[in-house]
Amino acid sequence: MAPASRAVVVVALSLLYLSRAIFSSEYFSTLTLFNNELHKQGCSSLSEWEEYAADCESSILQLEDPDCEEGSNPPCESVFSLNAEKILNQAKLFIEQKKIPFPVDNHNTNEELAIGYVLIGNGLYDEAIKHFSLLLQGDPELVSAIYGRGIAYGKKSLQDIKNADLALYELNRVITLEPNWPEVYEQRAEILSPLGRISEALADLTKAIQLQPSARLYRHRGTLLFISEDYVAAMEDFQQSLELKKNQPIAMLYKGLTFFHRGMLKEAIETFKEALKLKSDFIDAYKSLGQAYRELGDFESAMESFQKALMLNQNHIQSLQLRGMMLYHHGSLQEAIGNFKRCLQLEPYNEVCQYMKGLSHVAMGQFYEGIKAQTKVMLNDPLLGQKASSEYLKVKYLREYSRYLHSHLDIPVAEYNVDQDLPGNFKNHWAKNLPFLIEDYEEQPGLQPHIKDVLPQNFDSYSSEVQKLICTADHLGALMQYDTPGFLPNRRIHRAMGLATLEVMQAMHRTWSNSKVRVNGKTRQMQWRDMFDIAVKWRRIADPDQPVLWLDQMPARSLSRGFNNHINLIRGQIINIRYLAYFDNILDFIKDRILVYHGAYNPRGLLEVRQALENVNKVEDLLPIMKFNSKTRDGFTVNSKVPSMKDPGKEYDGFTITITGDRVGNMLFSVETQTTEERTQQYQSEVESIYKDLTAKGKALMLSTELGDADAVCNLILSLVYYFCNLMPLSRGSSVVAYSVVMGALMASGKEVIGRIPKGKLVDFEAMTTPSPDSFSKTAKSWMNLKSLPSWYQSLPSVAETFPSTRTMIEVLNTDSSSHCPKKS
Repeated sequence: MAPASRAVVVVALSLLYLSRAIFSSEYFSTLTLFNNELHKQGCSSLSEWEEYAADCESSILQLEDPDCEEGSNPPCESVFSLNAEKILNQAKLFIEQKKIPFPVDNHNTNEELAIGYVLIGNGLYDEAIKHFSLLLQGDPELVSAIYGRGIAYGKKSLQDIKNADLALYELNRVITLEPNWPEVYEQRAEILSPLGRISEALADLTKAIQLQPSARLYRHRGTLLFISEDYVAAMEDFQQSLELKKNQPIAMLYKGLTFFHRGMLKEAIETFKEALKLKSDFIDAYKSLGQAYRELGDFESAMESFQKALMLNQNHIQSLQLRGMMLYHHGSLQEAIGNFKRCLQLEPYNEVCQYMKGLSHVAMGQFYEGIKAQTKVMLNDPLLGQKASSEYLKVKYLREYSRYLHSHLDIPVAEYNVDQDLPGNFKNHWAKNLPFLIEDYEEQPGLQPHIKDVLPQNFDSYSSEVQKLICTADHLGALMQYDTPGFLPNRRIHRAMGLATLEVMQAMHRTWSNSKVRVNGKTRQMQWRDMFDIAVKWRRIADPDQPVLWLDQMPARSLSRGFNNHINLIRGQIINIRYLAYFDNILDFIKDRILVYHGAYNPRGLLEVRQALENVNKVEDLLPIMKFNSKTRDGFTVNSKVPSMKDPGKEYDGFTITITGDRVGNMLFSVETQTTEERTQQYQSEVESIYKDLTAKGKALMLSTELGDADAVCNLILSLVYYFCNLMPLSRGSSVVAYSVVMGALMASGKEVIGRIPKGKLVDFEAMTTPSPDSFSKTAKSWMNLKSLPSWYQSLPSVAETFPSTRTMIEVLNTDSSSHCPKKS
């Protein structure tokens, strides 16, 4: 084989000299990650290589200056500032260290091959392709040149997808000539994975592992399995990688993320801590630890973790973004805005930070700044073929709702109705999170200069009576907090729903005393919906990001098709940790319904089914039983029933449980309620009947001191909410709205809720999974720890009169009372 022209080498060296580019000290596959939690792959860039050097293995490109010692004075020169002689020395060293793939017996050819790989390492892919092509003119089957050209095309495919086919063609040729080199399969997996050909990439990595297992290969395959949401297999690969090489903070981090996504938060936290033992300044581990604590609802520990990440790098955008989002959902809006502003200084086009900044401003009544930020998100149109972000999809709804709120800022809330004012199709699209494609939509009026933003309100500016009202609301709202993973305490929601509770108490007391209320511009007797609307208005104003809308007020066409409230309990290997405490109850219900079904349609196989169900301890165990009947082979649904109090013996449709799938890790376990017109009328008829009875007994209670009368009223209140929760009539927030009504109505009856909701309990799911209103009432009363209402509650100022408008409601939610209100256990 004749060596290529020496002129090629000279040209290559000249390019290297002129480029001045920073050279990565190592090359290896850079598997692209399509997951927000897993946005980085170690060693894929110089900065990441420097950060994670201890976690990476040597591969084919590692150039060092043999005459330079680390820490020398003067400092070492960049490889690309050296002269041609030194470049050749680097190539020789590259060969001596046996880093060149597929070397040949000819030293000159190996030197020229080394120069080609140097070009790749310097990012000069076109020059590398030309260099390898010239070598291949002399020897068309020079494997290292084919391989090098394939790598160069692969690198170019990150900028131009057309080069991916050329890269795959070259790598396929190499595999044909040299089928037992694991690096080639790994390299081909790198090209395949960004193309979405994950199964082929996984097959290549599996082949590479069979040929020569390594910690890096297991880590890479685990990464692709993670992207595929096969978290169990990914965890096994990361564990195998760690067994082969212990000091891998990245692999330990990824292992923790597999636990995180499976809902195994405590295991995730321990694993993230292990990653930090391996690398004490590992920013991503602190960030992930913060997220895990946030999901547990541990605000203080989450803040501490995010703070440590930002102490290591005050410009770490993801930590700023995540901390800001957590602060928003904790009700600390001003602090959240500070994080989003810093995020946008570093990355002006960050849609998440821009959206959240706009949302935070609007929630605080700063509409001009809020809508300005929202408009910036709207202007960031996705490119052709690019998927729009969730922020882009939501922002126009938020802007329109913000304009609506601004125009009604000083109008008494009792004089208008959001559900009636907002256009039907707008509400329907917003609640379903659909793209903003609404025919003949007329935009809300723009900001009106005479309506000023909400100004900060100092706690001391309120009278002592109103201060007591606020502190009482804070205490009552905190009693509604779920002690369940996935629910972060939100001080703003606490205050809003505490005020809602007090307003419900006051409104119900007036109703039972034969007084009227002001609703939607009319003075009349309060109806059941008016009672719930008090809580709805406070829930809406506390967080304008979420459309809290009555589903029966949606367009008739939408309601006739059914509006589903859908919750995935298990999707693939992702477990919804919020509902774990209810899995056993739901499983028992499913097993009972399966026996009923087979008793009716498969009596001969009933004994076999009964025996099989005895061994069912978790949802996944139901999959083999699905095969017993051809109609349930691919999945089945089970419907719960809700008994009527108004018409004994009659039952309504409750929620629907769906299970589909063919194996563990590939199943869907979900529940949903369907709000159709017929179902809504059935439940509303039930609620109206109970409310009528409640009003009569409430009026009688005002004139009575009999304990039995109070107990009857208490049971009716809880029964009312039992049907409300089973109906799920709101697009968001049904649970906290229901519980604030329960607490307020009980207080009107003279009962104060002292107890907190037990760990793992959810009010709406408790109602949905208990067989009757009586059993729900007994369960709820067991944790409420009801006591006689202190008389001072009656002297509190009227909530409706103290905070009559959206402006005054936002003002009180913005007010900091942390150093004024006494702490209650």
